[in-house]
Amino acid sequence: MKTFGSLLKITNMNAKIIFNWIKWGLAILALVILSLNSVHSTGTTEVGVRTMKWSLFGKSGVENKVYQPGATYFFLPVFNEWETFDARLQIVEMTATPGKGNTLGSDDIPFKTKDGNDIRIDVIFTYRVDPQRAAYIRQFVAKDMVELKEKVFRTVARSKPRDYLGEYSTELFYHAENRNKAAENAKQGLQAILGEYGIIVENVALMDYRFNADYQMIITNKKIADTKTKTLISERDSTVEMNKKLLQDALGEVNKLVAQADGQYQEAVLGADAYFQQQTNLAAATIIEGTAEAASIKKMREAMMNEGGLIQVKMAIADSLRGKRIIMIPTGNANSFNLQTLDLNDILKQVGLTKPK
Repeated sequence: MKTFGSLLKITNMNAKIIFNWIKWGLAILALVILSLNSVHSTGTTEVGVRTMKWSLFGKSGVENKVYQPGATYFFLPVFNEWETFDARLQIVEMTATPGKGNTLGSDDIPFKTKDGNDIRIDVIFTYRVDPQRAAYIRQFVAKDMVELKEKVFRTVARSKPRDYLGEYSTELFYHAENRNKAAENAKQGLQAILGEYGIIVENVALMDYRFNADYQMIITNKKIADTKTKTLISERDSTVEMNKKLLQDALGEVNKLVAQADGQYQEAVLGADAYFQQQTNLAAATIIEGTAEAASIKKMREAMMNEGGLIQVKMAIADSLRGKRIIMIPTGNANSFNLQTLDLNDILKQVGLTKPK
């Protein structure tokens, strides 16, 4: 009995030692877990927000303070909660292609145009969180980035752009400048709403759009008709340009022929003018020469009518009679015969070589 009692006593002592080791082990493990959960960090683009669940020295709730990026902070995990908000640019795609955007199925935005046509459009939104308002977002808007995107941003972003897209008729929406204007208006409208929640809207980009099947067929046929029209217009313009070129070539040839004819005409006119001037000069010279010759003859005639002229005539007659045989012709009738000396002066008067006195 004494041996059994001693053994039992030793067994109880060993159990107590083991129990103490387990207790201290659990305490150390709890301390390690608490220490690890007390470490909170922010990334280079993140800001932190602390929520005090219970405090002996302060007011519980979201702390009105923003913990800066790239730092490490220590808070007891049981009495505090810690959330981070990323200030990087966030992209939300709402497209018709399943799995391409932020949902598994089609996520494009449907709207109705001013004239009643249904259109679906792909939209890409870009936004970021205002880091200075992270505490406000955590207290009044959303507890984290996922809830902020899904419950706040997507809800507003899917509804507000419809108001601006629906302001246009189908024909007006077809023009890119109107779609760009609608996108800018949607951006401003979203900012006016989401700015109150600490969200800054950077851009709203309208991508591909789709009409209903019947209207899409009409649009396709119109595009085909427009393409054919543009082709015909291009061919017409090409033909017009070709005709203009042919006309210019013909006008050039005509102008060339006209220039040649004008040259020949001018050459003929210049030749005729030169010949006319030559003949005029020749006629003037002939007149001058004839006038001079007539004047000379007149002067000579005047000179011949005085005494000296008579002497010259006599001398010329005498010179012409020099060496000539002179025959005396008797005068009279059948009953009488007279051989008188021949009077040469009288003969000259009779022949008209001298004037009678």
